[in-house]
This record gives sequence, structure tokens and C-alpha cells, in this order.
Amino acid sequence: MRPIGSELAPTEDDVEEVDLPELAAGKFRRLMAQREWSRFSRSLERGQSLFERRTLWHVNSTAQGGGVAEMLQSVLCYLVGAGITTRWAVIEGNQEFFDLTKRIHNLLHGSPGDGGKLGRAEMAAYDATLAAESASITEQVRPGDVVVLHDPQALGLAPVLDQAGAVVVWACHVGRDEPNKLTRTAWRALLPYAKAAQVCTFSRPQYAWEGLDKERVAVIPPCLDAFSPKNQRLVSRTVAAILNAARIVPSAREGKAEFTRQDGSRAKVATPARMIEGGPIPATAPIITQISRWDPLKDMAGVMKAFTDHVPEELGAHLVLAGPDPEAVADDPEGKETFQAVKAAWENLSDEMRRRVHLACLPMDDLEQNAATVNALQRRSEVVVQKSLAEGFGLTVAEAMWKSRPVVGSRLGGIQDQIEAGRSGLLVDDPRDLEECGAALTRLLRDRKRAGAMGKRAHQRVGREYLAPVYLGRYLDLFGELISA
Repeated sequence: MRPIGSELAPTEDDVEEVDLPELAAGKFRRLMAQREWSRFSRSLERGQSLFERRTLWHVNSTAQGGGVAEMLQSVLCYLVGAGITTRWAVIEGNQEFFDLTKRIHNLLHGSPGDGGKLGRAEMAAYDATLAAESASITEQVRPGDVVVLHDPQALGLAPVLDQAGAVVVWACHVGRDEPNKLTRTAWRALLPYAKAAQVCTFSRPQYAWEGLDKERVAVIPPCLDAFSPKNQRLVSRTVAAILNAARIVPSAREGKAEFTRQDGSRAKVATPARMIEGGPIPATAPIITQISRWDPLKDMAGVMKAFTDHVPEELGAHLVLAGPDPEAVADDPEGKETFQAVKAAWENLSDEMRRRVHLACLPMDDLEQNAATVNALQRRSEVVVQKSLAEGFGLTVAEAMWKSRPVVGSRLGGIQDQIEAGRSGLLVDDPRDLEECGAALTRLLRDRKRAGAMGKRAHQRVGREYLAPVYLGRYLDLFGELISA
């Protein structure tokens, strides 16, 4: 295992490592109330003492694509900047492994996914893949180190790391408000691994599993980095220039398609998105946007139908469905199939509707350029949608709220935690009710004053609850308790 750049490269070992540059956490001070900043400062000081002679590890299954990878790419750098030795390892699975863990992911959401089994044979294949990974990582982890394993892909490493003397924390980012038979099927398969962790953290209390000791469960929602390329402030002419360079929204306005990278250097958005559309978006048209992975549970096709059937054409709005290029996300085998299904639904629209609906495949070769494009697209949108059929947390909601955009989201999972219904956004009670979704979008498009007030309150809520220092402080406090015990 060796440190490398933001893009993973092959090594002789099975576990790769992502390079983490230093970032100064002090710049958050101007965004936080004094009490919250003082609390975080104390947590950071304690963390510096705790990790003076030990390492903090994070392990997941991909360095790019998905909310967990995006979050780790920025927030861990603030720990490095504070002098806390932090390393991020990425396990390298094969297609069979990712097919299986995607099945587990769907089952945890209560969805059958590919309909495959999750029995002894499947878990034996899961163990076999992680056995190759464990030899490499256990050579590096020392007794007393803290290892955070993310989601089902990495959970299988918990027993061997526990035996090696590490303090093991499992972070589960997915779940279901009311578990069903499918959810419990996944729990039964994974519970022996979860019990090997000293603590299991969940993004919502409702996601905590039956069979886990309540004293070994913590609730820590995810966060966003306000200074990352995805969330940093962009003025309107820069937004227009970035979307023009990405070929999402043509513009004749003067401006530079530039953003600030994590290392402080300036860069340009130069790689265009792959657009599927019947014509360009007019420069002044209102835009509704959903940005997510091409995942059946994100229901991009449902968002499209809610828009085409229930948002009046007279409003002149255009819909953008944006996601990563499906060829570029290794641990999501359903991505290509789902994208093709959404594209087929778009092709079946009338000529007029195809001019109003736009599919954007965002390039992933430069993750920070990708993030800056998402940032600009969210800021250009009048309304952002997250009409998921199931959702662990849905950090794209907080990202849009941070940009003072009202969000229409499903009343489920972490979406309902983030949006205060009627105050900082609108919640759709039944995500399969396309008429209700379309009506919510229409209300916000018609009442711009109300939408603007919601967006302002949304920004304030994220500042209180979902910035990186809040998340890091909670974890550092948890590590302190575990190490002291």
C-alpha cells in the first residue's frame, strides 16, 4: 500500500491509498457561531493529543463517485492540516464483489435490486475478496490505531482489524426508516461483522440495526465542505462561464470558467459534459435540476415524468438530470443500465419535451472540475429536486440548500431531516406520486418570493447542522471515548 494522487493507480498490493493534502480548518471560523467554533476547537485539540502516536484510517471502496468518497476527499484533509495522522485506503474488489455489495446496498434500503440471493455462498465470495485486502491493510495498521470502515463493502474487514488490536468503527450511510423483510435479510448476513466493531455509526437513529447493542451505536449525519470546489462561493458570471464551458447552458456573458482547487490553486472547467438533449437550454430559462448517481432508487425517470406531465409548459422551465459518466464509477454496476433506461424514456418523449429535458453525463477524469460544474449547475437552478424512492441521507440536498436553493425532496430517509417542510423546502409525502411532485415544483416556480425565502433559511440551516467541523467534532469526541475506554 502506498500513497498516490487523487486518481488511483495499480500497485502490487490489493489496497490502494489516496493522498490527502493539508487544509486549514481555521477558515471555518467565519462561518460558525462562536459557541460551535469553540466546541470544535476543543475537539480538535483533544484529537491532536489522542493521535499523537496513533493513526486514523478510513477505508471504503472507491475514491470517486458517490457521496461518501466526495465527503472524504475534503473533510479528511482538515484533520491532516491539524496534525492528525490520517490515511484513506480504498479496497479493490472485482465485478462479482461489487455486484454483491450493490445487492446488499439495495436490500438495506428494502429493495430487491437484482433479485439475487444473499446466502452462505454469496457471503463466502464476499469473504474471499476481502481476505486478499485484509493482508495488506493489517500490515500497515498498528495496535491502537483507529479504523473507520465505510458501508457494507468494507465492513467485512472488521473482525481481522479487531483481532489486530485496532479500534474499529463502522460507518453505515444507508438504511430504511421502517425495515422490511429484505432489510433484515441484509442485517442477518452482515451482523457478525458489525458486532466486531467497537461502535457502529448511522446517519439517522432509525437506521440502527436490531441485534446491535444500543451502547455501541452512535448517530452522526454526514456533512459538506463549504470551501470545496463543489460548495465554494461562485459569482453569477462565473456560474454562467462554467456551464458554458461544460456545454450545459450556452452563454454569451463574459466571465472566466474558473474555480479554486483544494490546494488553493486556480483551475478552469475545460472538459464538456456529454449532453443528451433536443436543443440547448435558453440562457435565461428557469432550470429544475436533480443531480445524483444513475441509480434506480434515485428515480431520475420518475422526475422526468413528473416534470413533463405536471409542470406547465407556459412556465418555460427546463429540466436537467445530471449524474457522473456511468462508465467512470467502478463500484456501481447498475449505473450503466439505469442510465440507458433513463435515456430510453427521454427518447420516447415528444419533440417539444425533448427540447425541455436534458441529460448531462458529467466527466469524472478531474473530480474537482466535476465538482465545480455541479456547484455551478445547482447555483443556476431555480429549484433542486431529490425525488428518491429510498435514501440513506442525500447530501445533495444539503449542498443545494447551502447555495440558498429551495429543494423538493421525498419525505423519507435523511432528506426529511435536512428539509424543514414549508420552511426551507418542500417534501413530497409519496415519492411515487408524480402529480404531487410536479405540483410542488410548479408552486416554487410560480412564487419566486417564497422560493427565495426558503432558500435563505435553507442556507442558514446547513450552516448550523451540516458543515464539516460539526461532523469532525462528533467523530473526534467518539474516538476519544473509545480510546479512553
